[in-house]
Amino acid sequence: MTPEAQSAFAPWSISVPVTFALSLAAWIYLRGWLRLRTTVPNVISTWQLAAFMTGMFAVWIASGSPLRALHHELLSVHMVDHILLMAVAPPLLLLGAPLRAFVHGLPQRFVREAPAGFACCSPEHRLGRILGHPIFCWLAAAIALIGWHVPAAFELAMRSNLWHEVEYAYFFGTGLLFWWPVIQPWPNPARGPRWSIVLYLFLATLPCDMLSAFLTFCDRVVYPCYLSGNRHLGISPLQDQEYAGALMWVSVTFVYLVPAVVITTQLLSAPSAHDPNPGRADLPQVTAPPLAGPGVEVV
Repeated sequence: MTPEAQSAFAPWSISVPVTFALSLAAWIYLRGWLRLRTTVPNVISTWQLAAFMTGMFAVWIASGSPLRALHHELLSVHMVDHILLMAVAPPLLLLGAPLRAFVHGLPQRFVREAPAGFACCSPEHRLGRILGHPIFCWLAAAIALIGWHVPAAFELAMRSNLWHEVEYAYFFGTGLLFWWPVIQPWPNPARGPRWSIVLYLFLATLPCDMLSAFLTFCDRVVYPCYLSGNRHLGISPLQDQEYAGALMWVSVTFVYLVPAVVITTQLLSAPSAHDPNPGRADLPQVTAPPLAGPGVEVV
């Protein structure tokens, strides 16, 4: 490991701005969650709180922890960051019903004005419907994944701290977009039949499979910036690239497989239209609090 990396990897070498921003967001969410618990205890459950906080921690690991010092040393560590920002943190955050908690965690003035803004601003509503469309979400995530792994773009992000932050912000933003149709958090309405999300998840594995297979089986180092950065770590650049590709291949497959299996199980176990007693569905009925909207749909 280079002296620069050893210095940056010190326990106190966290990113203060990122840590502060994430801590503030977590505090606002927790404040809103506690407020909702006093009115409607079941609207955001404890496990949803845990999911949101775990997602925030995953974002911090990728962008604010001392591990960021190894971005320039190992492609496999860099790939861990990409997976956390695109496939791990976004679904966990959305499962926590963040918009609802933030609305109730912000000062009361924003609590009174935010729902009215959602209802009356038709241009914003139309924009939200476009951004939340599954086709747009799928394309945005696929373009981000492939585009930023093109060697020219990847090298640019490695040479410039500014472009590196842009890259990570783009991964995180498109990750939220991708998982939005899957989780369908409030106030997002359901789009199309639920079974289409299984196909949506399957198709999303294809760009990841192509990229990971290319990195795993390529007989040359794709990104020149890693030719010398990891010599002191006991692993060759080509081995590091193979590990990075295999890591993406396995982790993304399992991350996308889990919600696909859950949705399929829900569809198969749901009461049919001819059920003589449709009220016996196992899903709990949640009454929404004032200014909150419908409950979050859990995948």
